[in-house]
Amino acid sequence: MIASAQLLTVPEVMDRLKISRSAVYDLIRTRQLASLTLGSARRIPTHALDHLIHTRLEQEAA
Repeated sequence: MIASAQLLTVPEVMDRLKISRSAVYDLIRTRQLASLTLGSARRIPTHALDHLIHTRLEQEAA
């Protein structure tokens, strides 16, 4: 378990990546971006967002 993980809302991820709400949910749906549900709220751990970015950078460099 990652005790220091911070959780982001979908709008926060939208703002950080400069993408639409549907694009964020597409990333979640296709399991490219890990998330969890707390009640009815979707949250994305910051480490999951970092992982997505690093993975995409590696793919672009290949």
